[in-house]
Amino acid sequence: MPVPTGRFEKRISRAVTVEIRPEDEGMPKERTLTENVSAHGARVLMDREWQAGQQVMVISPKEGVRARGQIVYCEVLAESRFAVGLKLFVRVEPWATSH
Repeated sequence: MPVPTGRFEKRISRAVTVEIRPEDEGMPKERTLTENVSAHGARVLMDREWQAGQQVMVISPKEGVRARGQIVYCEVLAESRFAVGLKLFVRVEPWATSH
């Protein structure tokens, strides 16, 4: 059942260091922080624009996370600053509950 925002899972406001690696080997990876997380997704703050539908690998060694996913949206926040929505293909237990 969706939560009031229309999402199926509650997002938890949490800064987690992650590395986003595009599946396209020709594109650079980016190390950044999450703004919020859920068991199947996250919103991250990025330094460059990403394309909706782009396949990525999301890695957070500190949390033991390594999950494939895709970019859902890329919102311009300021010059060279973007908010990117990620949909993960597997459930990420460390992000399923708040700490």
